[in-house]
Amino acid sequence: MSALPIYIPEKLAKELERRGLSVVDIVASALDLDPETVIEARLELAEKYLREVEDYVEKGDAVQASEKLYKAVEECVKALAQRYTTPEHQAALKEGRWWTQLLGKAARRLSEMLREPKIEYTWAVAYDVHVWGFYEAKYDVEDLKDDVEHVKWLLSFTKQVMASKAS
Repeated sequence: MSALPIYIPEKLAKELERRGLSVVDIVASALDLDPETVIEARLELAEKYLREVEDYVEKGDAVQASEKLYKAVEECVKALAQRYTTPEHQAALKEGRWWTQLLGKAARRLSEMLREPKIEYTWAVAYDVHVWGFYEAKYDVEDLKDDVEHVKWLLSFTKQVMASKAS
């Protein structure tokens, strides 16, 4: 099944970004979706972002590749946090949004819970790329190539965890 293209007017998209809101979070909340559906949607979105990272790297667009790399990691962290009902996930539900510090704390907690330090490391890489590759536009595609491998690992790990937790 393919995703439906949705157009969001630029003014609204900028306001969502300014407020740190995610369309997935808003839609999931408005539809009162079950957690499994939301987790599946997050993984689908992370896969989409990863494909876009690879496309942007190929085109030489480090700024957009940086943003999509960050977004892919963000969705993986949110999915894992939801699956394990972390306090950060609970705070995001209560506050109606994920703050950057909640994502960082969730990555740290998940690393400890799952005994996998690469989760926290991959989050740190994604945040670095978000700041220096996207906002500051200081990285080029060569700087990002190794980082893409970390994102691939996290997505694969997240899917593996979800599959084992479901069975």
